[in-house]
Amino acid sequence: MTMEYTQLGRTGLKVSRLVLGTMNFGPQTDEADSHTIMDAALDAGINFFDTANVYGWGENKGRTESIIGNWFAKGGDRRDKVVLATKVYGNMALDDSPVWPNHDKLSALNIRRAVDASLKRLKTDYIDVYQFHHIDRSTPFEEIWQAIDVLVQQGKILYVGSSNFPGYKIAQANEIAARRSGTIGLVSEQCLYNLAERRAEMEVIPAAQDYGLGVIPWSPLHGGLLGGVIKKEVQGGRRASGRAATTLADPVARAQIQSYEDLLDKHGLEPGEVALAWLLTRPGVTGPIVGPRTDEQLRSALRAVELELSEELLAELDEIFPGPGPSPEAFAW
Repeated sequence: MTMEYTQLGRTGLKVSRLVLGTMNFGPQTDEADSHTIMDAALDAGINFFDTANVYGWGENKGRTESIIGNWFAKGGDRRDKVVLATKVYGNMALDDSPVWPNHDKLSALNIRRAVDASLKRLKTDYIDVYQFHHIDRSTPFEEIWQAIDVLVQQGKILYVGSSNFPGYKIAQANEIAARRSGTIGLVSEQCLYNLAERRAEMEVIPAAQDYGLGVIPWSPLHGGLLGGVIKKEVQGGRRASGRAATTLADPVARAQIQSYEDLLDKHGLEPGEVALAWLLTRPGVTGPIVGPRTDEQLRSALRAVELELSEELLAELDEIFPGPGPSPEAFAW
């Protein structure tokens, strides 16, 4: 297959329509297998890799970035071929350390501390897209952009994105950036968005489109619910756990997922591939984040790029998973 590329929001940066998520690297996938998956992704044309400083979690916070850094260190132009995105916000102090302030969120001090630590773990001297993992209600954007301006001038970061921002914060961030000479503002928003969770369509995605941000959906399979979870249970495969199991315990939600699987079975299509392909049809979407644990999961995600969904099927999917509609019509007359 041939990977498709698009520009990230209003920038000239070209990225693949699939984003390699690395959250499983360390906690669920060991370093050797993580390196194999990254090599396979790069060979398939995926050039956009997403991570975060807290990935690895608990006492292993930072482990995922270190795994990626060790992969870069193997050479072969790996770093030059990758558009690297990581995140800042989470508390990076070790769990058994004394509680000291300024180890988290978006103060100028923590941003400076966090980016240097990420660069060291990633074994690189720059980050392509540095993302705010969450809004910081305590730090004004004037302070945040001042810190970012310094890092851009130092060549440590190139672009800035947001994650889990509401629409009004996207607007606020970029309006304040526009008042600062030379500050480009946010160029991407990474949000929860999939067939079963479409609230982002109300305000987050319209705000991103108006301000020229690329939209990067996370959890495109909604925690596995859109990946054929009921069929897998029936066939004796991996059973749903966590949020997916809780959702399936609700008869109404289970019936909805069953209708989805039945529809795609009728069309001879794989649920997980359709869920990804649907996102690729949505206005404003740059590409969803896929987090394969195996080579087969990566191949399945790649097939979604070439999968064309008919207008009939798209309409049937809307019937099963109706979106909220645009705001304010979604909540007003």
